[in-house]
Amino acid sequence: MQNIPEQLLDDLGDAHVMTSIETPLRPDAFDKTDGEKIATIARHFAAIMEALGLDLTDDSLKGTPRRVAKMYVKELFRGLNPANKPDLSVFDNKYGYGRMLVEKDIDVSSACEHHFLPMIGRAHVGYIADKQVIGLSKINRIVEYYARRPQVQERLTLQVFNELKQALGTESVIVVINAEHLCVSARGVRDRGSRTTTLEYGGAFSDKELREEFLRMT
Repeated sequence: MQNIPEQLLDDLGDAHVMTSIETPLRPDAFDKTDGEKIATIARHFAAIMEALGLDLTDDSLKGTPRRVAKMYVKELFRGLNPANKPDLSVFDNKYGYGRMLVEKDIDVSSACEHHFLPMIGRAHVGYIADKQVIGLSKINRIVEYYARRPQVQERLTLQVFNELKQALGTESVIVVINAEHLCVSARGVRDRGSRTTTLEYGGAFSDKELREEFLRMT
């Protein structure tokens, strides 16, 4: 790791800095099997628990390292693995629907990549079809896939936006995410009332009136 002062690292994390639209992954990120990753994480998490002074011989705690490791690999961060990416089949827009389609109140359950604390909220997604349409559940699955990785909310918004643009072959996509960050509400400033909203749009949604219509619907 680069020799970066600890205070600067803390400041970067508290500022929620995003370094790239792509999730930072090493080239060898998928060389290990899920089982190997679970074993490695369990071993290191056990060391963390021991450093905190917890008694890993206690019946309540002895299985925690493996439970946490399995949760990381199979659930919370399953979106890191492209093998888990949903099939984004699209269909010809045979009925010629050219108005706005909105899928709102999509659950967002992610983790801030700076503190690995939960980031929980809702996403609202809209698009105006050109030649292709997509199944409604696929929109939810796109959000879920990109949320299931250590994230920054701005990146999550852009990743969902770009994925839908590419799948649908249209620029007319809009994505809004509103979420609570436990790294803000449970630590640091400990502001339990604040939420973060991010927005990305293109194509027809560059028109202010259409954008406002979408926001009223959500």
